[in-house]
Amino acid sequence: MKYGIIFDLDGTLVDSLPSIARSLNRALAQHSLSTHTTSAVRGFIGAGARMLVHRASPADSSAELRGKIEAAFQADYEISWPAGTSPYPGIVELLERLQAEKFPLAVLSNKPHPFTTVIVAKLFPQIHFKAVIGQLPGIPHKPAPNAALEIAGIFNLTPQQCLLIGDSTIDLETAKNAAMPAISVAWGYHDAGCLRSAGAVELVAHSSELLDRLLAMSIAHGM
Repeated sequence: MKYGIIFDLDGTLVDSLPSIARSLNRALAQHSLSTHTTSAVRGFIGAGARMLVHRASPADSSAELRGKIEAAFQADYEISWPAGTSPYPGIVELLERLQAEKFPLAVLSNKPHPFTTVIVAKLFPQIHFKAVIGQLPGIPHKPAPNAALEIAGIFNLTPQQCLLIGDSTIDLETAKNAAMPAISVAWGYHDAGCLRSAGAVELVAHSSELLDRLLAMSIAHGM
């Protein structure tokens, strides 16, 4: 039996920062608000579209204004995301190898569910994910463990037989809350130092290193 592998999406499988930054800034400009550099937007990502807008908008913004910005962001992003979203180097090959080795695969993101499913289907059409879950009404999003545990059930594995792989401290919290082991990746939107400070034990710098680690862990645990 192989570990069930649960991947985060943004910052882990795909670099979506350029498209998110452009759509966010267009939504802000539409409401005559200051825009942000791409590097600043990098720090806003990870907790879903609502928190993205909350972090990007002025502190005194009303809930109504933030709702309008979020709606404008999502409308723009729905059309424009392909122009600035692509798999990180080596990720397609990593997924193909894991699929060939018969690891159960899934994606768990705080991105709104419709965007999550569309992006995964578009960028990884050759990969069979047993579950693809984004932010959905009624399901607490990461770092709540609910969706991660739901995926473990779909895998028919215990939480300890699953690995949660992500680029953020939120992914680390999710793994802890779900009692799952975690591997952090250093190529995403949270810096390695931040991840280590948050308790990252397994930290990899390249997709090839991640593959080697996953294969070695499965051998070590007799999976």
